[in-house]
Amino acid sequence: MKNFLELPTDKQIGETQHFFLIRDGFPVSPGHTLIISKALRTDYFELTPDEKADLDNAIGLARSLVESEFAPDGYNIGMNCGESAGQTVFHFHCHLIPRYIGDMENPRGGVRHVIPSKGSY
Repeated sequence: MKNFLELPTDKQIGETQHFFLIRDGFPVSPGHTLIISKALRTDYFELTPDEKADLDNAIGLARSLVESEFAPDGYNIGMNCGESAGQTVFHFHCHLIPRYIGDMENPRGGVRHVIPSKGSY
């Protein structure tokens, strides 16, 4: 996929002024949601100030939608910016990943584990 604007609109589960939300096609946990810019922006650093301000609203909406269907114990919020950071679709999207007690043996370090063996402290 070149960008998320190619997705059918019936995949959308919510929207704000600058973003639309979908469930991730390859979820890492139940409720894994993507927050996607309506305007084609490569990554977070290309968002306008208005879009960055609205991102907080979109994250809050995504959380509300997740909690209406699931009962997570926590969340990871993440963005991959650039190929070396793991980005594969070069259209801004933010992952809201619900976390559940017991979904991994030791969650300590959270997003620090994006580089294996570097998360422990």
